[in-house]
Amino acid sequence: MTTYFVTRHQGALDWAQGQGINAVPLAHLDPAAIRAGDIVIGTLPVHLAAEICAKGAHYRHLTMDIPANARGRELTADEMIRFDASLRPYQIKELRDDTT
Repeated sequence: MTTYFVTRHQGALDWAQGQGINAVPLAHLDPAAIRAGDIVIGTLPVHLAAEICAKGAHYRHLTMDIPANARGRELTADEMIRFDASLRPYQIKELRDDTT
């Protein structure tokens, strides 16, 4: 089992380290590299998170309550703490729609 943190943001990596999270940092996710039992952390698009879960891996979504004046820029680890950053587990499954 391997834990991956999908992010391009140094502040997020610093935050994770400060939280004691030991993960392999990835700037971009290759879903083919993920195996059952792996843990993937990040803010993935829903279709990629569903693909990860379908493989039997676990998805932890990085959530924060970011105020409008802090959006669109790099955040520091301290800001992430102030914005209540946390990892929340999700089990995501694609639903097939026969009407399309």
